[in-house]
Amino acid sequence: MRLVIAISRAASLDATYTTVHIAMAALERGHPVRFVEPWDFEVDPAGRLIARAHALDAPPADREVLVRLLASRRAARRYVEFTQGDVLLLRLNPMDAGVLACAQIARQRGVVVHNDPGTLLLTGHKGYIAALDDVPRPRTLVTRSHTTALLFARELKDGVVIKPARASGGRGASLVHSPRQQQRIESGFEEARRHGDGYVVVQAYLPGAEVGEKRLVWLDGELLGGYLRRRAPGEFRHNLHQGGTPAPCEILAEDRALVDRITPFLLRDGVWLAGLDVIDGRIVEVNTHNPGGVHFGDMLGGTHMARTIVQRMESEVPGGGA
Repeated sequence: MRLVIAISRAASLDATYTTVHIAMAALERGHPVRFVEPWDFEVDPAGRLIARAHALDAPPADREVLVRLLASRRAARRYVEFTQGDVLLLRLNPMDAGVLACAQIARQRGVVVHNDPGTLLLTGHKGYIAALDDVPRPRTLVTRSHTTALLFARELKDGVVIKPARASGGRGASLVHSPRQQQRIESGFEEARRHGDGYVVVQAYLPGAEVGEKRLVWLDGELLGGYLRRRAPGEFRHNLHQGGTPAPCEILAEDRALVDRITPFLLRDGVWLAGLDVIDGRIVEVNTHNPGGVHFGDMLGGTHMARTIVQRMESEVPGGGA
């Protein structure tokens, strides 16, 4: 098996990223890994899909060394022609439309692609979780209308979280504690619009957020593990990029029941790997573009999720990934 990982930028990787954990696990299991940036894809005059890649054939000393090799551009550079037996892992956020097109071409030529390009278009929008009526979630509205947002917010006595429908990391998100704070709702709405595609999510604030938010790692129908994210003092967002801190968590029976509720929808819609954000027994977000959670989940929970993910890839290619 050859693993090709499409990333936003080689210099932006961190040793704690799930992407790096997966790459290291693949290398340790004897699989060459190729990192490809959005501008490196080509369709040549013969109609072949190729890419100029950062190439690693053996595991470096540790993940820090791997990241330094990529950031300094000291890894070997080689051309990759996408063929059957390869696995293409899409780990970009925001997603690049050109990469999606190339990934679809690769898929048509027998390459295993995760997550599927069409799936990313569907699930990468927060309207996806809002439309899953049979899955426990906060009351949620997705709209471009200020008026509709104001009317909806008035119904929610605990306040609302307002965020872009297509963004991540807590960017453009705000909390309005009272439905009577019309001006703050309107300014939060405008802030969210600036960070996304124009659609805005207005979601009921869950009081259990004070305890924290669980990130659960889901793989092809299976819950692998997770951890708890606690927000920084004075902050309502739990994202680590916003000062949140990781903590161990117990995977409860109610977590597994919640995963059982959403799994049929994820499988139906072609999701292979996802990060599920859970507060108060409800799924707040489904993350499919480049879901994280492996580093802290493994470190705090004693799991080996990256190795499991690679083993699952091996089962999908001819010859079992040999």
